[in-house]
Amino acid sequence: MSRQFEHVTLGQRVRFGTGQAAVNLAAEVERLGARRVLLIAEDATEVTSKITVAAHCTDVAPHVPVQNAERARKLASESEADLLVSVGGGSTTGLAKAVALTTGLPIVAVPTTYAGSEATNVWGLTEDARKTTGSDDRVLPVTVIYDAALTESLPPELAVASGCNALAHCVDSMWAPRADPINQALAVEGIRALSRGLRLIGDVEGREMTLYGAYLAAVAFASAGSGLHHKICHVLGGAYNLPHAATHTAVLPYVLAFNGPAAPEAAARITEVLGTGGLTGLYEDIGASHVLRGVTDPAEAARLVLPSVPPSNPRPVTEDDLTALLAAASAGLDPTEWSRA
Repeated sequence: MSRQFEHVTLGQRVRFGTGQAAVNLAAEVERLGARRVLLIAEDATEVTSKITVAAHCTDVAPHVPVQNAERARKLASESEADLLVSVGGGSTTGLAKAVALTTGLPIVAVPTTYAGSEATNVWGLTEDARKTTGSDDRVLPVTVIYDAALTESLPPELAVASGCNALAHCVDSMWAPRADPINQALAVEGIRALSRGLRLIGDVEGREMTLYGAYLAAVAFASAGSGLHHKICHVLGGAYNLPHAATHTAVLPYVLAFNGPAAPEAAARITEVLGTGGLTGLYEDIGASHVLRGVTDPAEAARLVLPSVPPSNPRPVTEDDLTALLAAASAGLDPTEWSRA
């Protein structure tokens, strides 16, 4: 079978080592020749113990409100920062990206969850209950420092939701607007790693495997772009201020059930790598919830989402389809049974 595609790989350094975050961060600050570090984090005393911090921004909030971004940008200017260091989850990385978007300052990202934002050039800002996203290479961190020890304190429920968010990056990458054989291969391996890692999340091997899978997922997503799942979740998150990871976790099984029959080859690869029970089996094993909370009017939400639906989605999407999908997720119906209705 002949193949024709155009693939872009984003350039980025990755340092991976359990218990090595402080050492690796110091090495990167030195390599980059930074003298005025703006730290974006709520608490990062141990991670930053080997570097000098010129200013510290703790103004982190989900979905990166525009006003928070403006305050962080002002602090970057006032402190004459020459490097941004973000230590935290997706909201923290997102705030650093908002600063980099207008200042061009480089970012060294130290993730403490499995969000994956650190490996993409995607930014997002929320204003007046509407989330705007875009892509710009200025926001791609120049270095990512992964340390499984930093995820050890994550509450189990949050760790599972964060890992399922990474899983959503993989699934969306199988049929997103710029999906190609390379990012599909990364996505499949990401699913394999995440499936294994999330089942072992209580020990260091599981956390390392989940971090590895989250990175592969993010790289695939950065190349493939936002598919139906992410468009739904981004709109819902901005409109209703929903928790990012939990929303992705809840919506994913319904989008997979909706799109799967229209993309049988991709669906078969996803099911094969997940193993017996597929996504439903994994959710049962790890205690993940597919109940969408915070959407009281699925029809209204569907109207908000519809303009963002990618035209290239494997299956045509109507407002009624979205209403049914969101109603099923809000009710926590069995995703497989709902899709057959």
